[in-house]
Amino acid sequence: MDVKSYLGKRGYAGVDDKFRGEIDGWLEWYQGDVEKFHRYTIYNGIQRVPMRRKTLNMAKTVSEDWANLLLNEKTQISAGGFQKQLDAILLANRWHTQAARWVELSFALGTGALVEYLDAQGAPNIDYIRADMIFPLSWENGLITECAFGSKRVIDKRECVYLQMHLKSPNGYIVENHLFDDKSGEEMPLSEMADIITTGSLEPMFQIFMPNVVNNVDLDCPMGVAIFSNALSVLMSLDLVYDSYCNEFDLGRKRVMLPMSMMQMTTTREGDDTIQPVFDTNDTTFYALPTGDTDDGKPYEINMTLRAQEHELALQTQLNLLSQKCGMGNDRYQFGHDGVRTATEVISEKSDLYQNLKKHERLLTDTLSGMVRALAYLCNTAPPDVTIMYDDGIINDDNTKIDNNIKLVTAELKSKLSAIMDIYGMSEKDAQAELDRINEESRSISGSDVDLFGQEPKEDEKDEDKDK
Repeated sequence: MDVKSYLGKRGYAGVDDKFRGEIDGWLEWYQGDVEKFHRYTIYNGIQRVPMRRKTLNMAKTVSEDWANLLLNEKTQISAGGFQKQLDAILLANRWHTQAARWVELSFALGTGALVEYLDAQGAPNIDYIRADMIFPLSWENGLITECAFGSKRVIDKRECVYLQMHLKSPNGYIVENHLFDDKSGEEMPLSEMADIITTGSLEPMFQIFMPNVVNNVDLDCPMGVAIFSNALSVLMSLDLVYDSYCNEFDLGRKRVMLPMSMMQMTTTREGDDTIQPVFDTNDTTFYALPTGDTDDGKPYEINMTLRAQEHELALQTQLNLLSQKCGMGNDRYQFGHDGVRTATEVISEKSDLYQNLKKHERLLTDTLSGMVRALAYLCNTAPPDVTIMYDDGIINDDNTKIDNNIKLVTAELKSKLSAIMDIYGMSEKDAQAELDRINEESRSISGSDVDLFGQEPKEDEKDEDKDK
């Protein structure tokens, strides 16, 4: 079943086939097996021998790293009065597991989508869609307003393609559901859902997310590019060096050349008087030379010098280039004896990584906020005020953050309320409630206010206490 052809018959041009080919190429790099690069042949003087180039698979590492920075266990979605329902929906949809994978695939393939709907039992559901299943139908200023989503399913032992089309109408979005036989393309009846669903919502029941970088492959395309799309040559160089590094140890094994005259000889089992040397044929250290091939008839050693240091320096250079090209600064990855390691030290707010992280967070915030509003609509709840709080532990560790806030409050350069919001990652409402609770507990213990941040009361405050 060719989804793009079906949509073309419906009058939707969609995204250019050439760009969809780019997505297939990014998927190969993400999987670490690019047929035109990692599969090659070498001529040994007699025939061409098929080879498989080794890979560090850094395309996946970079995508996974960005997902870990953006969406981890410390990322919190606050939705006010809708919070309890939202938490239950996210738990039922395995949010913390599926969302991290979805963000990783979005960075690897350039685009991802979230789709919200009610299942047959009326429960809100979330679909996590990757780029090769997304078919934009219409867009304006780079914003996709109508979109189709395709997926493969097996129904009654038949391979099928499920297609969901989200279309705008004057009365809000409508959703068309279609099911096709994957082989014949014949449309099949739907058993568990209606052919057309009128949502009545002016906002779409889907959200598109992509890395916040310009699509320089196709400037007019509404879809994004893989985070490593402009570093493919670096990925090639990395795997070339790594493959050579591994071959250096494979081809540089120690060899001992022995003249045939020094080998113990015996007849073959076949009893045909053929004689051969006695040694383990699986031992590749020794190599028997015909008599007369050594100058003095003595064994000699071939022990090639390994160029490990040169290879490691070249690998580190390429890793620095990759880190820079993928927006992570110059030294995100380090190559050592235990492989490629990711830097875990606290980063500076002025670094490239921090600035790019904040740039990606802006798009992800819009996406997650749209998802929460769509779920609230499906639950017949008023749109909540949504706040997304990200993990900033990579910028400041907890102790540093607390110390900095105490100093700022003491110097009267920051309010206690703002400090609590910063330290605990709370909303203003929650922080005010926490501050009131702290002050109340302090009064009950000492009979007077005890400053959370260790400030001495001012002179006028002391006089008031004396009067009391």
